[in-house]
Parts: sequence; structure tokens; C-alpha cells
Amino acid sequence: MKSKLLKVSLVGRTNAGKSTLINQIVGEKISIQNKKINTTQEAIIGVKNVKEVQFLFYDTPGSNFLKILNTQSKKLKKNLWNGIDESDLILYLIDASSFNISFLFSQLKKLNETKKKIIIVFNKTDLILNKKLLPIISNLKDQFKIESFFTISAKKNIGIAELLFFLNKFSYPSKWLYSNDEITNKDEKFFLSELLRETMLTFLHKEIPYNLVINTSAFKILKNSDIKIKQNITIKEQRYKKIILGKKGAMIKKIREECQKKIKKIYKKKIHLYLELLVND
Repeated sequence: MKSKLLKVSLVGRTNAGKSTLINQIVGEKISIQNKKINTTQEAIIGVKNVKEVQFLFYDTPGSNFLKILNTQSKKLKKNLWNGIDESDLILYLIDASSFNISFLFSQLKKLNETKKKIIIVFNKTDLILNKKLLPIISNLKDQFKIESFFTISAKKNIGIAELLFFLNKFSYPSKWLYSNDEITNKDEKFFLSELLRETMLTFLHKEIPYNLVINTSAFKILKNSDIKIKQNITIKEQRYKKIILGKKGAMIKKIREECQKKIKKIYKKKIHLYLELLVND
């Protein structure tokens, strides 16, 4: 049986459910999920092998690529387009329970310029009646060249098997780019750093997590099978330090304990997490 390949970019607004979908497809949490804007800042690749086909899913930053406001936005735009350029086709994910038609049209107009096949996926359809989408789908068919439409619920794993079955027809003969046991292009320390960033996004003001760098400096399995992890949080401005620490260190303690719980849930081991806050003036 000859090996086949298909590279798919997941594109859509923040909170459309791209990270939830890629985690569901892969079967493990490889991309962080948070309601705050652009939690995915790098193009993470999720690998899914189905028989002879290797699917590569590029989880891209939220697709507000029409407005470039600052250096961070430029970086996000670059990562978004890199994921699109690398892919063979585009899955455009829409939150079916809440979306803006005019924004959607402007996005699709831009994506059509790539000349790549576009499949529109309405996510969170467990929250609405599918018949409400019919006039919208009809309108989109009239305005744009869309390969196909799908309705799914990434959170509840509804419609994903059918979507993968459909994508299979676009795969082509090629060597696999990842081994059979790999599920992503990122290493373990990257995901531990992302888990901490996800936790900080939950507890801190929205501007702070985008102005820091997190590095997992140590990961060690102890003799009793406990896991010891050290992480550095480097902030760009001194004024953030007091906020992250909180009164008498309460905030950093809350962040550490919550992140420790998340890591324990993954590894099923006792976790000893140590955080160090650094300022890069």
C-alpha cells in the first residue's frame, strides 16, 4: 500500500474552534484553547494517520489578517500565511452560533486569491438548527468558489470522521513527513510552555501574556516517578512584575497551582512545578 499525504491549513477567526478541532482530530491536546484573542501564535502542525494517508493540519493564528496594528499583529499575519502557503487546501472554520457575514465575505475574498481549494466548516452546530445555515450557504455559493460545506461540533466530536473521509480524496502519493508515532511538529517543552501561557491567559489582563516569553528550562523524571519542571517567565516591562506576582505572591501561586493541575492531568504523575519571573528591561 503506497503512502499518501495531505496538508491542510485550519483558518478562521479567534474562537472559531480551530484548536479544539485539531486536538480532537489528533486525539491529544497539542494546541492551547482560550477565549482571549490569538491564543495560537505559532503554526502548530497536528499529524493524523489514517491507513495509508498522513494528514497534516496547520493550526494557524486567528485570521484578522486584514488589519496590521503592531509588531505582534505582523508576526501573527506572517505565521498565518506561512501555514496557508504550506498547505494543499484550506479548511475555513466558522463559529456557527456567532459570526459576522460582512467579515466572513471579506476573509473569503482574500482567501480566494490563493487559488487553493476552500472547504467551509461550520463548527458548534450543536448550538443551532442546521436549517438556519442553508440561506447563508446558498449566498456563499453564489459569491465564492467553495469546494464543499460541512457542519460539525469539534467539542462533541460530531461530523469529524465524515470530514476526514471527505478530505481523503484530495490526498496524493507521497512519503510521510512524520513517523507513525508522531502527532505534532512541536516538542514536549514547547507544549509545557504553552500550557503555562494558556493558564496565564486565563488569570491575567489580556495584554500581559502577549508581552512575555515562556521557556521550560528543565524537565526531569525523579526516582519516585514524580516529575520536576522548571519554567522561566521573561517579561518585557517591570510594571508587569507586580501584577503577575499579585499581592503577597497570590497570583503567581494561583497560576502555578492551576498549571500544575493541567500537567498532572496529562502525565498522570505528581508534578513539582517551579516558576521564575525575570524582567528583560
